Amino acid sequence: MADRNPPLSSVHDFSTWAPVLRLLRDNSPRQATVSSPLRVTGRIGRQGWSLPLRRQAPPNGQAAQAEDVRDETEAVERVRQALVEAGIDEISFTTKIVPAGETAIRLLARSPATESGLDPHPGALLLVEGAVPQPWRCLPDPVPGAVPAASAAPVLLERTLRERLPDAVGATETEIENVETRLGLALPEELKALYRVTRARWEDWGDDHAAPARECAAVGCELFPLDDVYVADASSRHSLWKFAAMEAVVTPPHAAVQGLVGSPGWLVFGDNGGGDRLAVDLTPGPRGHLGQIIMIGHEENVGASLVADSLTDLVLDRLGEPLDGSCEDGPPAVAHVNIRSLPSIEAAAHPGLEVLSIGVWEAEPLSLAPVVGLPRLRTLVAHPGTLADPLEIVGLTALEYLEIGPEEWRVLLDAGAVPRGLSAAAVKVHGDQDVAPVRSVVNELLAIWGRPPIIQTTLRGDLGPVP
Repeated sequence: MADRNPPLSSVHDFSTWAPVLRLLRDNSPRQATVSSPLRVTGRIGRQGWSLPLRRQAPPNGQAAQAEDVRDETEAVERVRQALVEAGIDEISFTTKIVPAGETAIRLLARSPATESGLDPHPGALLLVEGAVPQPWRCLPDPVPGAVPAASAAPVLLERTLRERLPDAVGATETEIENVETRLGLALPEELKALYRVTRARWEDWGDDHAAPARECAAVGCELFPLDDVYVADASSRHSLWKFAAMEAVVTPPHAAVQGLVGSPGWLVFGDNGGGDRLAVDLTPGPRGHLGQIIMIGHEENVGASLVADSLTDLVLDRLGEPLDGSCEDGPPAVAHVNIRSLPSIEAAAHPGLEVLSIGVWEAEPLSLAPVVGLPRLRTLVAHPGTLADPLEIVGLTALEYLEIGPEEWRVLLDAGAVPRGLSAAAVKVHGDQDVAPVRSVVNELLAIWGRPPIIQTTLRGDLGPVP
């Protein structure tokens, strides 16, 4: 672990942290003693904090009041101001609390090469600058025979909307052309017909506060202003490596929608009111239609569901049953081996396997031999203690993401066997894992790829007697 002496900064001054440490000492769920100090971890950032405090519940039927947490707020605010002055977004810490006497606190500055994780441990290590998981690199498959649905009728669509929204302000041809230039593609005729009726700008409604509701009812969704139409490619659907590496892009032959993270042909024009985006799909699945309407769920990382065969159908409320294109034919690309799912590695192994997750396991540790050499296995996540021989990981030649326990990483590091094809990695922490060995492993891995380490700063001081 990279250690350093405290620099001359208020965030690295023990007195800045002393109020927080006293608060933890006096209000922790378990009482610290000289023989049994209390190990505490937490995080404080500009936007919030996480401290393991015993807080008194407010009386029944009442919300917590500001004065109830005044001591906590004032203690944290001192640290937050120091973070702002130092240009630091957030900092994790770990300390051992004793009733009185000298106390040490270790501050752990997050490396720019790590994602947020479970404090005080980091999330995924970004070993290759700018790398993204394989599903985020997938482009849509061409569907040469795709055509608009028979129901697509731009003239009918425009006439219907003008009848419903007679006072709406529509977009000019120049405004439509400007959006096409910005997006780098031509808008489909149905979408242009819609915006010729209404460009959905708040300033066009003036004092007519009922106008947005009328427009939503007329179109069938919360319509975005023309200038806010965007392409929902993969970069628009951000996800941490820890979750993104567990996804797979699958589009079976019967799918109406391609099972992508995003597509250069998904034109988002509205919202369902709950955060799910509606888009015109110009890259449909094998059984889909060019220009069909899909919904991109905000709680999923991959795929979209079919809403209507055309924008005309959406406006005329001719909706089918929601369908998605993610159902797989054959063995799954993502396999989970644990006490409740697949019973063995053998049951998960097949040539198309992309992601293997080994969870809680009560039997003997497992051998990876059945999946060695699989050509598409790019992600392995294994709960600590579940691997019989971590060195078998060397045989997984397509890995781009590896998440294993600190002891398993130590075996690979000591043997010089860390897979160099990795783009990202993580140390899987179970239970109340000590910070030191985890940070040591993290910094050794970052060093292999020449990435900036996690810096630990140790501060020491005296909290004084218990009140």
